[in-house]
Amino acid sequence: MKVIVLGAGLLGVTSAYFLREQGHDVVVIDRQATPAAETSFANGGQISVSHAEPWANPSAPLKVLKWMGKEDAPLLFRLRADMRQWLWGLQFLRECTPAKTKYNIEQIVRLGTYSRNTLGELRRSIGLHYDERTQGILHFYTNQKEFDAAEAPAAQMRELGCDRRVISADEAVKLEPALAHIRPQLAGATYTAEDESGDANQFARSLVEQCKKMGVAFLMSHTITALRNKGGAGSEIDHVEATDSEGRFQRIQGDAYVLAMGSLSPLYAKPLGINLPIYPAKGYSVTMPIKDPTYAHQVSLTDDEFKLVFSRLGDRLRIAGTAEFNGYDRDLNRVRCEAIVRRTEALFPGAGDATQAQFWTGLRPATPSNVPIIGRSKISNFFLNTGHGTLGWTHSCGSGKSIARIISGLKPEVNFAFT
Repeated sequence: MKVIVLGAGLLGVTSAYFLREQGHDVVVIDRQATPAAETSFANGGQISVSHAEPWANPSAPLKVLKWMGKEDAPLLFRLRADMRQWLWGLQFLRECTPAKTKYNIEQIVRLGTYSRNTLGELRRSIGLHYDERTQGILHFYTNQKEFDAAEAPAAQMRELGCDRRVISADEAVKLEPALAHIRPQLAGATYTAEDESGDANQFARSLVEQCKKMGVAFLMSHTITALRNKGGAGSEIDHVEATDSEGRFQRIQGDAYVLAMGSLSPLYAKPLGINLPIYPAKGYSVTMPIKDPTYAHQVSLTDDEFKLVFSRLGDRLRIAGTAEFNGYDRDLNRVRCEAIVRRTEALFPGAGDATQAQFWTGLRPATPSNVPIIGRSKISNFFLNTGHGTLGWTHSCGSGKSIARIISGLKPEVNFAFT
C-alpha cells in the first residue's frame, strides 16, 4: 500500500520507518522545513518507562487548585473561554480516581517497556547514535510526603515488569554523586536501571536519513490544509490537500493515512467527524553547556516535586518540564524559564553555564488520561498515532511499530488498549 504519514515528529518518523520495513510505499508530510522541529525539538531527553504515573491521579485536583494562578507552578491551568479546555479539564478530573489511575499506569508501562525494547533493537540494528545514555533514571524527592506517595505506584510498576526500585537518600547519592550537595534535603528516591536518555531530535533526524535510504519520501515545508473524504462524512479518505513553501497547491493521494500531528491532531480530525480528547500542554526546556563536569550529573534525573527532568546530552545539560494549559499559545514565559534555571542552580550549583542558557517551549499533545491514542479510527483507511503528551520520546518506537503492524493487518506485539 501507499501510506501517507501526516507529521514528521518522533511519532511520524518512527511510523514511517516501520511501515517501510513492512514493505509499504511511504510519504511523510510536514509543515516544517526539517523533521522533529516542534514538540520533538528540545524535549527532556528521557526514555522513562518509570515516569508512568499520569498527571490525573487522586492527588492532582488539590495540587491544581493550589497552583492556580502561580506563574511558576509545575502544572498551570490558564482558564480561557475555550470549551475544549473546559471539556478536557472535566475529563481529566474523571481520570483522577484510584481505579482509573491504576488502569492508566498499566497501559503506559506496557507500551513504554515495549517501546524501550524496540528502541534498543533499532539502535543496535542500524547503528543509531543520539547522545544516548543507558545509566537509568533516578527519581529523587525533597518532600517526604511526595516520597511516601511514590511507593505504591512504584510497586505497581514493578508488578508490570518495570523495575522501579525504592531506595534511600544515601543510595541515591551513591548512584549520582552530584546529588551530594542536597543530601540533607533528600527524603529518598526511586531508581530504574533499564531506563535511558538521549537527544530525541538527533534521533529523529538520523532515522529520517535511514528512511530516505529505504525509499521513504518526505514532503517538508508542506502545510496540510484539508483531508478530503471520497464520498462525504465517514467515508474513506481520498486525498490530502497541502500547499508548499511557495504557496502552490498539491493533492497527495494514498491508500491509507496516519495522523501523527501532535497537538494539531484534533483540529484535522474534527472535520472528519472524529473528536480526539487532546489538548495542548505547553512544556518548557532549558539547554545549557556544561560548565564544570565534576558538578554535572551523569544519571538522568527526575525532580518529582517540581516536575522537572534532567538529562546530560553530550556536553550539554537539558532540563525540561512543567505544563501550562493555555490553548495554542507558544509564547515563552520568562518567569517559568527562570524558575527552571533557579531550581537547576539550587540543585547543581556550577554545573551548567546559565549565562548561555537556551530556552524553548513546545506544545505536547495531552490526553486526560496520559494514555496515547493509537490504532484505527472509524474511517477505514485513517489511522491514529497521537496524544502521547510528555511521553512521546518514550513511546515513539513502540507506537510506530504497532501502527505499522495494524495497518499491515498484523496483531501488535504489546498488550495495550489500541483504538
